[in-house]
Amino acid sequence: MSVDLLLVVDAQPDFMPGGALPVPEGHLVVPIINRLLPRFSHAVATQDWHPADHTSFASQHPGREPFQTIDLHYGEQVLWPDHCVQGTPGADLHPELEAHHFQMVLRKGLRKSIDSYSAFFENDRTTTTGLHGYLQSHNIRSIAICGLARGYCTDFSAEDAARLGYEVLLVEDACRGITEEATLAGTKRLLDAGVRFVRSSEF
Repeated sequence: MSVDLLLVVDAQPDFMPGGALPVPEGHLVVPIINRLLPRFSHAVATQDWHPADHTSFASQHPGREPFQTIDLHYGEQVLWPDHCVQGTPGADLHPELEAHHFQMVLRKGLRKSIDSYSAFFENDRTTTTGLHGYLQSHNIRSIAICGLARGYCTDFSAEDAARLGYEVLLVEDACRGITEEATLAGTKRLLDAGVRFVRSSEF
């Protein structure tokens, strides 16, 4: 199978067991991603990179608890435990990830007042991250997506990539989800968007 680029989403310690916002079995994606990386001529990683007072953190909203939702200027926002704070070990790329394969690492969630699930757009769905322009400049037309977490950052990235006209494949066994409910909802959205679901063994 020939695909132009591998997009590795948020493979960071804070999303692994023992981290601030752990995804069940999140660490298991790392060896699969490492096997995939040499098979692609282009690879990009995303990195959640939040200021300590980010508005998506429950700690910034007195009386609120993690995983509650609030309405912000761009719509509904899940409140998260503090995670991937700029400059902390939990925000680094996972130390076992073979990061020398990446031509670019895109940091997202930088702005205090808006969250950013997708690698392409912030959560207002209009403010761009610059990734689309980068991929266009490198004549990328097809993207395989993996990483963390299903239902949120991997799925929003895949959905936006399809909306922008890319051929998009989601590598199922190289992803993990926060909850089964979020994963199932994400799967429906991605199938509706024309995203193909594949296994790492197909590359």
